[in-house]
Amino acid sequence: MENITSKFVPLLFAGDYNVYSVARAFHKEYGIKVTDYGKFYSGPCVASKIIDYRVEEKADEKETFVKLVNEFAEEHADKKVLLIGCGDSYVELASANKSLLRENVVAPYIEADLMHKLIDKEKFYGICDEVGISHPRTFVHKKSMGVEIKLPFEAPYIVKPANGIEYWKHSFSTQKKVYKLDTHDEFQSVLKDIYGAGYDDALIVQEFIPGDDTNMRVLTNYSDRNAKVKMMCLGHVLLEEHTPHGIGNHAVIITEQNRELEEQFKYLLESINYVGFSNFDIKYDPRDGKYKAFEINTRQGRSNYYVTGAGANIAKLLVDDYVLKKELEFVSVSKEHLWLVVPKKVAFDYISQPEYKAQMQRLFDSGNFVNPLNYSVDNGFMRKLRLYKNQHRHHGNFAKYYK
Repeated sequence: MENITSKFVPLLFAGDYNVYSVARAFHKEYGIKVTDYGKFYSGPCVASKIIDYRVEEKADEKETFVKLVNEFAEEHADKKVLLIGCGDSYVELASANKSLLRENVVAPYIEADLMHKLIDKEKFYGICDEVGISHPRTFVHKKSMGVEIKLPFEAPYIVKPANGIEYWKHSFSTQKKVYKLDTHDEFQSVLKDIYGAGYDDALIVQEFIPGDDTNMRVLTNYSDRNAKVKMMCLGHVLLEEHTPHGIGNHAVIITEQNRELEEQFKYLLESINYVGFSNFDIKYDPRDGKYKAFEINTRQGRSNYYVTGAGANIAKLLVDDYVLKKELEFVSVSKEHLWLVVPKKVAFDYISQPEYKAQMQRLFDSGNFVNPLNYSVDNGFMRKLRLYKNQHRHHGNFAKYYK
C-alpha cells in the first residue's frame, strides 16, 4: 500500500486553538507532525509534540508570508504543500497571493474578490437576502456620520468592528471584541472610545436577538475543489466565553443535525461557487422562530475539532480532495458528540438548563466528548503545565465576566 504521507505536507499559520485542532486532526488521521508559523511564543502550540512551531513576528505581513511559504515549498518540492490559514489575516494573504506561490502549494480558498464581498457585512447580508436566509437588522456606521446619529431600530444593540484586524491595532482600556449596549447613550459612549483610539473603519450595529448562549449555532462546511458542498456539521452552542477579548468564542458545543437549515446554507455556498471550509455563526430568534445568520468565516473556525470529534476529520477532507483527487460523498454529520474547552465543572456551573446538563452527562458517561487541547500523545510536562493553567483560568474568568 502506498504511503499517503509521502505525497503532502501541511503548513499552518497562527498559534491558537484553531491551529492545534487542525494539527491534531492531521496527527490523528496520518500520524504526522505539522509545521506552523505564529507571531508569538505563547498559546497551545508551544512545546507540542505534534507541531513544529516556529515564531515569526512578521508572519502576517505579505512579503514575509509569501517568503515563508515559498521557502517551505522549495524544501518539500516533491510534495504538495497544504497551506492552511487559521486566522483571518492569513486566509486573506493566502487568497490574495496565490499567483506568487510555488506550483506545489495548495491554497484551498476562494478568490480575493469573493472573500472581500463575504467579509463585508452589507454585501454578505445581500447574498443572504437573495437566497432567503434571515439575518439581524443591521446598520453600518461610518466615522464620518458622527455619534449623534439616530439608528433605524431600538436598543439594545450589538456593536462590533467591520475590520477586526485593524480594530485590534488600536487598543484602549474598555476595548471588547463585541459590545452589547442597552441604551443609545451607551452606544454613543462606545463610539467615542473606539474612534478616539484611532480606529477609522466602519462599525457593524445590529439589533440584539434575545436568548442566552444556548440559542447559538455554529455551522461548519467543506466545499470541494469543484465548489460542491461535501460536508456539513451543525453544532449547538451551549456556552460561550465572556471575557472582553474572547466574548463569543465557543466554550461548549454539542453536535446536532438540522437538514432544513443546512440545505439553506448549502444552496448559498453553491450559488456563489464557494470552495474550502466555511463557518457560519447563527442564532435562533424566539420572536419569529427563525435562525438568523450573523456572519461567515471563510475558513474552519476556532472550534473546528467539534467536527473532527464527531467523525468528519477535516484534515482527511483536504487530503482526499486535493492530494488523492477523490470524488467526495456528501456527509451531513449526525453523530451526537460533546466538545468543550473549559473544565467540566465550569460547563455544569454556567449552563443552567436541566435538559442540557443531562445531555452533557450522558455524553460524558458514554465517552462521546473531547477537549481538543487534551491529547494523550501530546503530554510533555511543560505543555501539561500550560494546559493546567489555561483550564484553571476559566474558573476565574467566568466568575468575573459571566452575567
